[in-house]
Amino acid sequence: MSQKVKGQIIQSKLQVIRDFCLAHADPARVQKYARYFVEGYDAYGIEQKVYEAQRDCWIKEFARDLDFDGFLALGEALLKNGKYEEASFAIGFAAAFPEKYSSIVLERLGHWLDEGGFRNWAHTDVFCGMVLRQFFATKNTKLEEFSTWRESSSKWKRRAVPVGFIEALRAGYAIQPLLKFIVPLMMDQEKVVQQGLGWFLREAWKREGAPVEKLLLQWKDRCPRLIVQYATEKMAPKEKQKYRRKPKS
Repeated sequence: MSQKVKGQIIQSKLQVIRDFCLAHADPARVQKYARYFVEGYDAYGIEQKVYEAQRDCWIKEFARDLDFDGFLALGEALLKNGKYEEASFAIGFAAAFPEKYSSIVLERLGHWLDEGGFRNWAHTDVFCGMVLRQFFATKNTKLEEFSTWRESSSKWKRRAVPVGFIEALRAGYAIQPLLKFIVPLMMDQEKVVQQGLGWFLREAWKREGAPVEKLLLQWKDRCPRLIVQYATEKMAPKEKQKYRRKPKS
């Protein structure tokens, strides 16, 4: 198939998706959920069950015309205009073919988290739960593949490191290398990254408390307090006292 023909097929699928979204739009639903997105919520307002059923239908239907690369190209086209449900469809398409995953695919999907790709915490976290989870499940994905993510100008890409590592924990990755890897993010000034770090540390603490507690003691007087707040959320009140910031003299 030529690139021109593939491009035409992708454009036709894109139009089908947008026609569906417009037909199932619900402004009241958009207004209901907008309060959860301080960065803005540009959505059609499609009911979740309707979206999921149609996504699964399209994965089967579109596979008659598109290979995995075509689905990724379609996903990249869907990301461009910032509509919430269109990005959600993109994630669903990428998650449907884990047997095609590789380091090259991870790098390509990582660009979805760059500026102009995902635009909120929800898509970042769903991407981690649906896509990165499957990368880590194979035990073949190396932490070093996320090195550049820690330094990205996109706060969503930086958040995806600790939130994605929650899936690495669940897949059985050793805690110590994960803790060492997230240290460069401990002074990140973005709230969403801090929340992601705290969430990861809380989950790591549930599995193996000692190394997480050691790290928190090392950073409690320097890192943003929100990280410690989230990380110690499940600790007993007496335990939490150890991680209070020392008063400035």
